[in-house]
Amino acid sequence: MHKVSIPQAVIDRVVARHGRAHVHDDLVPAKTALLVVDMQNAFMLPGVAHSLCPMAQEIVPNINRLAEAVRSSGGTVVWIKTAYTEETRRSWSTLYAMLGAANGERRARALARGSKGYELWPALDVRADDLTVEKTRYSAFIQGSSDLAAVLRERGLDTLLITGTVTNVCCESTARDAMMLNFKTIMITDANAALTDELHNASLISFYLTFGDIMSTDLAVACLQRNAQARLAAAE
Repeated sequence: MHKVSIPQAVIDRVVARHGRAHVHDDLVPAKTALLVVDMQNAFMLPGVAHSLCPMAQEIVPNINRLAEAVRSSGGTVVWIKTAYTEETRRSWSTLYAMLGAANGERRARALARGSKGYELWPALDVRADDLTVEKTRYSAFIQGSSDLAAVLRERGLDTLLITGTVTNVCCESTARDAMMLNFKTIMITDANAALTDELHNASLISFYLTFGDIMSTDLAVACLQRNAQARLAAAE
């Protein structure tokens, strides 16, 4: 698991701006979605992955725990999968030019629909009532990547818990764009995975300072349970 390190000076700046360390700890569980980004074999399975992140296997228990807490408190779990398409190769040609021919072909094979790489990691606790959304860019929210924003809004979901891999690319890109589309957004510190602690922490710090909240799995689960119980008591 990553060693999470958020400098006290960063926390102090957040508190000075928002009045508390966790601006979204008042989340409404029934309006909350857990987004699980790119937890696919293409990023996790040696020999299949085109861009392997070994740490991603270690966050699976926390993702499963969050999924159970979100479901039991009335929220929604969304599994987000990256897919390669020929259209994407044309419309996102900058990426493939940067990758080069060999790496571009590896990415295409690993993320092709129906391939082993496209499949979700088998230890993830995926349920029949969960949602699955396919994206074609790093961010799930950028124009042309997916219909995720519409899917969430149709269900009245306005708060997002971001998990998955890798922290500083697809997860952070999705989280930043979510905030700018007016979703309350929280990155889970021990349910995102990057290649190094340094990359992981830099991403969390940048997001926390400006774009949204960060929480551990323990804190996010506690907020879900506490707020669900409070709403139940208020309704009695």
